[in-house]
Amino acid sequence: MNVLKIMDLPQNERPQEKLFRYGVDTLSNTELMAVVLRNGIQGDNIINLCARILKECGGINGLLDFSAEDFMKIKGVKHAKAAQILAMVELSKRLKSYKSGEEFKITQPSDAAYIVMESMRSLKQEMLKVLHLNTKNIVTLVKDVSLGTVNSSIVHPREVFSEAVKRSSTSIIICHNHPSGDPTPSNEDINITLRLKECGKLLGIELLDHVIIGNGIYVSLKDKGII
Repeated sequence: MNVLKIMDLPQNERPQEKLFRYGVDTLSNTELMAVVLRNGIQGDNIINLCARILKECGGINGLLDFSAEDFMKIKGVKHAKAAQILAMVELSKRLKSYKSGEEFKITQPSDAAYIVMESMRSLKQEMLKVLHLNTKNIVTLVKDVSLGTVNSSIVHPREVFSEAVKRSSTSIIICHNHPSGDPTPSNEDINITLRLKECGKLLGIELLDHVIIGNGIYVSLKDKGII
């Protein structure tokens, strides 16, 4: 089988050569993906394959929404390439999240939004995450608490605070997403927040904020004066 590789391209068209000669920021999305995937398929070079993958995903942001099965429906993408793409996407998420392994301190609502934005902005259902903080406002845990429907997330104070009690967390921040992309808080969001705030007072665990995640934007209920 004659599989076309990066080295089969003319030297001035090889993305890896362009990367070292002109800088990684000069490469297109197609060329960046080609550096990762490296080999094309029979009758189709890697540049054409990557361009087709991005087109079928609806652009680079569409990669976030595709599963392994979705990728393998694209001609020329099998297990190995699907795994490479998924690993690339996951690394990009972790670079902007608590999963990077670095110590992360919360000083303002944007810090909390930054931790969860990439993992939550493209979710099709509502997800509630709880950020656990110590006395120095350093995040010690990010925990998924509930997965709801497209319209609402079922939240019970017991689920929200159980891990915080076990870990003796000083405070928590709750984050949830709106699949519509619009982070404007609903009446339900506000009522749940006030309820959890009161429960936290009884337990001695402060609810610092409720951050609602949209598509690249967020709303902090603390900033809005609700908390």
